[in-house]
Amino acid sequence: MIWSLVKIIIFVVAVAALALGAGWLLETEGGIQIVVAGKEYTLGPLQSVIALVALVIAVWIGLKLLGLLIATWHFLNGDDTALSRYFERRKYAKGYDALAEGMMALASGEARTALAKAEKADRYLDRPELTNLLTAQAAEMAGDRKKAEETYRKLVENDATRFVGVRGIMKQKLADGETETALKLAEKAFAIKPKHEETQDILLKLQADKEDWKGARETLSAKLKHGSLPRDVHKRRDAVLALSEARKVLDQDETIEAREAAIEANRLSPDLIPAAVMAARGYIEKGQKRYATRILKKAWNAQPHPDLAAAFAEVEPDEDTAARLKRFAALTKSNADHPEARMLLSELNIAAEDFPAARRALGDLAESDPTTRSLTLMAAIERGEGATDAVVQGWLARALTAPRGPQWVCDNCHNIHSEWAPTCGNCSAFDTLTWKRPPNAELSLPGGTEMLPLLVGAPAKKSDDAVTVVDDENVIEVEDLGNPATQNT
Repeated sequence: MIWSLVKIIIFVVAVAALALGAGWLLETEGGIQIVVAGKEYTLGPLQSVIALVALVIAVWIGLKLLGLLIATWHFLNGDDTALSRYFERRKYAKGYDALAEGMMALASGEARTALAKAEKADRYLDRPELTNLLTAQAAEMAGDRKKAEETYRKLVENDATRFVGVRGIMKQKLADGETETALKLAEKAFAIKPKHEETQDILLKLQADKEDWKGARETLSAKLKHGSLPRDVHKRRDAVLALSEARKVLDQDETIEAREAAIEANRLSPDLIPAAVMAARGYIEKGQKRYATRILKKAWNAQPHPDLAAAFAEVEPDEDTAARLKRFAALTKSNADHPEARMLLSELNIAAEDFPAARRALGDLAESDPTTRSLTLMAAIERGEGATDAVVQGWLARALTAPRGPQWVCDNCHNIHSEWAPTCGNCSAFDTLTWKRPPNAELSLPGGTEMLPLLVGAPAKKSDDAVTVVDDENVIEVEDLGNPATQNT
């Protein structure tokens, strides 16, 4: 408010001063005499002032024209001038408009339009890191793989865009199935930007596919270090990689290293069944049966599994059936209601020829949870108790179409595996195999020698009282019973 009042007062004073000055000039006598080419010109006071003002304006216009001429000269010579900056701003404005339109076209799925806009933006802008990226993505969308790869290679040449270029070429090689080249590019991209989570995952997957377990463990540690993996998940997956590394060493007959790696894997994740089995067998080889027993008990308490029972049998391979039944009580009493524990105890009693005890151990499992294994056990019990061939055949006939029960199933694609592996053989996902029932029960007969604890022996000559059930594709024979956990070796 005060400043506005001050400005009004200044304006009034200025107008009054000009009026007084004009009046004074009109009343003043005399003037200015100017002689030009022998002629004399006399100007009054007011005319003199007007002439002075006109002279100032003329000088100002002259200076401006001179400045314009100088600027034009510099502009024509390519020097930086206000005029050149004006045109530069217009060029950049057109370039950024074309870039924005290209990005909108790319987001809309209009690949050809995005390519055209990218080319236009490239003409106006000196920003290859922007225009090349848009060109590469638009070319990929348009199916022009060659142009996309050429553009990604241009991005590799720039320090600021090297990661983007390497990543783009890596994805192209992955799409083409060139995993060796993709692995090298993934390693390079990881070296440039180790915190990039997608690059970490791709590198880990490629290393696992190549069975580079040591490199995969280093990548997994980097994921933990940079916060892209929870500590508990890292511990589990590191155990899987350590186990895979141990199995690879075992294949090379370096048993000491394999044993140590297996024990490390079991230490990292005690509930990892294959690690527990391998570690226990490593202790058995060293004669440390107590450590092997402790490992197997701990894993069994976490999740009963046939492989654990098989390894537990290997602790004392020469014991008789009574001693084995007594020793296995450490497993069967733990998780006693678990189907695996009930079937294991039933088999142990079958091996001891105590068929009533085998029936009690199995309980109603054949009715409440019928699987190929539980139904075949019932057939063995009926045979042992002297049931007729028709009764035994009835149980075996049901076993032919019964589900197999828990198996190694991929959580990602639900593919079923006969044995555990660090990666799924179908979808190549890492650490996705879980011991569980398949989503859709599989109606196929399992190989007896591949299952624990049931093992149907194959006699050299079929006896007269053998019972055989035959359908279109499958044959089951109950001739002699035994398994790694129940057989007296």
